[in-house]
Amino acid sequence: MAPSVGKQASARNVVKQSSMTACSQTDTAGAVRTFYEKHPYPSPVDDLESYRNRWPDTHRKRAAFHLLWPNKNLREDYSILVAGCGTAQAARYAMRWPDSRVVGIDFSAAAVRHTIELKRRYRLDNLDVRQLPLEMVADLGMRFDHIISTGVIHHLSDPMAGLVALRNVLEPDGAIHLMVYAPYGRAGIYMLQDFFRRLLGPGAGFRDVVTALECLPATHPLISLLSKVPDFKTKEGLADALLNPHDQAYSVPQLFLLLRASGLVFGRWLRQAAYSFQVGIMSRLPDAIRGTQLSNEDEYAASELFRGDMMRHSAIAYRDDRPCVPKVDFSGNSWLGYVPIPVPDSVCLQERLPAGIAAVLINRAHTFTDIVLPLRSREKQLFDQVNGERAIGEIVSNIDRREDIRTFFERLWWHDQIVFDTTCT
Repeated sequence: MAPSVGKQASARNVVKQSSMTACSQTDTAGAVRTFYEKHPYPSPVDDLESYRNRWPDTHRKRAAFHLLWPNKNLREDYSILVAGCGTAQAARYAMRWPDSRVVGIDFSAAAVRHTIELKRRYRLDNLDVRQLPLEMVADLGMRFDHIISTGVIHHLSDPMAGLVALRNVLEPDGAIHLMVYAPYGRAGIYMLQDFFRRLLGPGAGFRDVVTALECLPATHPLISLLSKVPDFKTKEGLADALLNPHDQAYSVPQLFLLLRASGLVFGRWLRQAAYSFQVGIMSRLPDAIRGTQLSNEDEYAASELFRGDMMRHSAIAYRDDRPCVPKVDFSGNSWLGYVPIPVPDSVCLQERLPAGIAAVLINRAHTFTDIVLPLRSREKQLFDQVNGERAIGEIVSNIDRREDIRTFFERLWWHDQIVFDTTCT
């Protein structure tokens, strides 16, 4: 089912109204291409050994696969498109999934050169790299099970046209991992973007940008980001953030509108804890606020507004014409057949904890420090039995405590401590 004209018009209106750019529609693509030829991003790498060593782990692969498709059996021979692959992303996916066919496209010749060099060095015969604008992806004449487009759509002159192009080469039961910038956490970045566009002369160099940043007042919204965002410690990261000729940020409602107008349906957040009223600071809000009946979308939008400093949104989406969107559902009894798989980024702390707390779970991929999950002794015993092989119903021996157990595994899921294989239900 193609996206409707009415939805497309509404999405384009939002894009125009909220655009933060000094470029016109006609020259955006050329300006962005020229920028990335001068500033390849991310910082080119020539050593992927440590990355390759992490991926023989079957549990890591299962966690990555079932995050996208909880209701499908693991397979490793699927087709992957990395749309806007940058300098190394497609090579990493080819290394991660050696039995899959991986295609990386980018409009930057510099990015393609770096990726081809990694392909040669690591003998990634399953990787095909093309210099191709994302909007022309149909020229490949292929369809893909999994499409990754992170940090790309928001740089296009017509983001919706680019997303529609990706949707049209997605297999009917495929999944898209999409990351776009979020507006509120990037307020300081957009202030400095505007500053440099107005004042940076043609003779200025990158050293002048760094010197200007050293003069920033301590109260400027960018100051905290300069110290806590790893990307800003590199020349390429700073240039991409502050000197990029065009990017478009999306709030949660704007992202949902973009997805719907492009013929896609939201599945879940890549990491969902920060968007949930059940987690961290959001769970500590007064009951009179948290008790308000909200749709999931409104809850996610409210969480973005309250947290205030989300810098990006990473979502998993599917075609809106697929018969059934994969969902994890804790109503009924089907959850007893779910197989919980621990996420590889989780750590379990067991020292110097408050009385009554046996352990604290932390997902190292989270950027918000309030997202931690304390476990009492009985909960720790249950968690220790999660091995990625046994269903909840096999782990649980006391069926009289079913409601407590359901609540516990739902908390683990919302805190991004586990993903589920639901194929046995």
